Amino acid sequence: MDRFLRLAAIPFFLALLAGSALADGLLTPMGPVAAQQQLHLWRVIGITAIAVVPVLVGVPIIVWRYRRQRHGTYRPDFGFSGHLEAVMWGVPVVLVAILGFWLWQSTVRLDPYKPLGPDPLEIDVVGLDWKWLFLYPEQHLASVGTLVLPVDRPVQLRLTTDTVMQSFMIPSLAGQVYAMPGMISEQNLVADTAGITKGRNVQFNGAGFARQDFPVNLLPDAQWQAWTAGHADAPALDADAYAQLARAGTLDDAREQFGLQEGSLVLNLVDESLFQSIVGRYHDGRPVEPASQPGAAAYLPGNQP
Repeated sequence: MDRFLRLAAIPFFLALLAGSALADGLLTPMGPVAAQQQLHLWRVIGITAIAVVPVLVGVPIIVWRYRRQRHGTYRPDFGFSGHLEAVMWGVPVVLVAILGFWLWQSTVRLDPYKPLGPDPLEIDVVGLDWKWLFLYPEQHLASVGTLVLPVDRPVQLRLTTDTVMQSFMIPSLAGQVYAMPGMISEQNLVADTAGITKGRNVQFNGAGFARQDFPVNLLPDAQWQAWTAGHADAPALDADAYAQLARAGTLDDAREQFGLQEGSLVLNLVDESLFQSIVGRYHDGRPVEPASQPGAAAYLPGNQP
């Protein structure tokens, strides 16, 4: 009996987890892209309900109507009904056509590579084990484990990874985009509400996967300018510092490497070509040896290209 109750509780807890994820994302959009995704979700739910609700209502009615010791209409010669066939096949066909049209429109409208306005803030994103590195070339800053964005300004993210494939997602701002070593993916977004939301890696990548989420601070312009100007004495992020940072470990491990106990880890970006060098070292026509692969057991920071 206890085993049955535990099994029966699984769907309940899965529903709670799904509800928590929706509440932290699609149901609380903080930008126009996520708002369009939420609208698409409600459309899909509404059009799908046209097919689902009659089934949920009709099955109990049929069971009750033809229950034992009660006789419905007995029609042994019934074999075909044109009206019934038209409804059974026509309605799903129409629904699929509508859903396909909406999906096509949403895919074009929400293309992550499509710019959302002039003068976007360019941020380079590097996935590591098990943390995210955000590079701000124009501001000469780098942030580890925290993404800081200005409100009402378009943002263009360029994403790659210096380890295994990962998937970048900020549910309340935009959708999911994969990041792969040696490749550059893009995502354009804009925030229209100040506050704090959360992003995460949704592609399993090892022991620290569960901790590879990050806060996203959405700041009004004045606070954004203050944040960019307030880290003049931050440690430098050069090739040697990156080699240490790229070692497998969580954000807490990265803080310890730079002598910090808590709070955000912000660095001065010394080498503005760091992102291109991370991408480029997978394009020299030779395999990257284990000692040069961040996150690998044999990785040695001194071998960083």
